[in-house]
Amino acid sequence: MTRLTLGLVADTHVPDRRRRLHPALLPALRAAGVSQILHAGDISRPRVLAELAQVAPVLAVRGNRDWFRSDDLPLTRFLSAGGVRVGLTHGHGGWRVYLADRLRYLVMGPQSFEFFAERAVAMLPDAQVVIFGHSHEPMITRIGDCLVINPGSACCQALPGQGPTFALLHIEGKTFEAEIVELV
Repeated sequence: MTRLTLGLVADTHVPDRRRRLHPALLPALRAAGVSQILHAGDISRPRVLAELAQVAPVLAVRGNRDWFRSDDLPLTRFLSAGGVRVGLTHGHGGWRVYLADRLRYLVMGPQSFEFFAERAVAMLPDAQVVIFGHSHEPMITRIGDCLVINPGSACCQALPGQGPTFALLHIEGKTFEAEIVELV
């Protein structure tokens, strides 16, 4: 049985928060032997996707900071990877939901990061694995039978003192697991 490894990246924010990709990201993806990279949005500039494509083919979704126009960046995507149904979204739910979230944040303060995981699963109900971004907080959890992964931000985390991260999704037969990788 062949093991399939996917690189999971989100919230790179180049150049709106960082001038370029973290210098350890591409080498780490290469070292992991990823066969595909899934970017969960907030790319900010298309050149980021071209840089990632130097390592492996890239699929991406649109985040709330992806202002460039591209028909190739929907809000959600489904794919089959090694026979596993994978759903990909940024998790902001479009502009209306994003603005409502911002208002809720201003009124009620920070929310649980699990809130975003639950939203992502609801957006992709047929997936066995859901990958999302938006919160900048790395997470691997289960909601029902679904493995839910937020690779964190490859640029800047939400909580102070945490470094940038990405994730790996390993699929072998009918089993799949994920790991968070810190960029140093």
